[in-house]
Amino acid sequence: MRFLACIRYDGSKYYGFQKLKDKKTVQGELEKAISKINKKPTSIKGAGRTDRGVHAYKQMVHFDLDINISPDSLKKAINSIIDKGIYVNNCSVVNNNFHSRFKVKRKIYEYRLNTGAYDPIINDYVYNYNKYLNISKMKQGAKYLIGYHSFEAYVCGKRDHYDTAIFSIKIKEKHNIITITFEGQNFYQYMVRNLVGALIMVGEEKIKPIALKEMLVKRQNIYHYSNAPAEGLYLIDIEY
Repeated sequence: MRFLACIRYDGSKYYGFQKLKDKKTVQGELEKAISKINKKPTSIKGAGRTDRGVHAYKQMVHFDLDINISPDSLKKAINSIIDKGIYVNNCSVVNNNFHSRFKVKRKIYEYRLNTGAYDPIINDYVYNYNKYLNISKMKQGAKYLIGYHSFEAYVCGKRDHYDTAIFSIKIKEKHNIITITFEGQNFYQYMVRNLVGALIMVGEEKIKPIALKEMLVKRQNIYHYSNAPAEGLYLIDIEY
């Protein structure tokens, strides 16, 4: 029987999502718990990988079990033994052909920056940037990123293609915390953090908003933006 589980986790406690030898990861901890319930080694497949330090409210994973168990009982069983930095929001039974990654229609990520005074208490959960940013300019720059493009200038690593669609980018500020919400078809390696890094340069007024379009067209990081730190990034939702 194939199950789909929606999970949340505190990324500061793990070396990323993907299982690594001799490192504590989200996938590794989930597989340990689920294998114990299934009474045999059981692998899980995630909707995507998050880097070390990245958090999630709604990461999705699927796996196959040989035992007869209800989704609610499975949720309770996993949460009773899983590492406490991870929590299963809910479980459901899906078709045996369902794949948590290949069936994704859209993802929502959120990035949080603190432009106020340095706060050590929230240091693992926001980017303690601690300087002024011109949000108006950042919003202008974000408009150039909307739509279907090759995002090669904003992706790390080699791929067969870099094409995807960003449906919306919303930038808000409250109590010195800037929140940038990305909604799109898919996001590749470091893509959101790279986009945030470029938007920060716009907010610093080091480059003009249209520079983000120039990098899209030239498919290169011609303005040498820096990758934004992982701790400010959250996987908010995945839709099928």
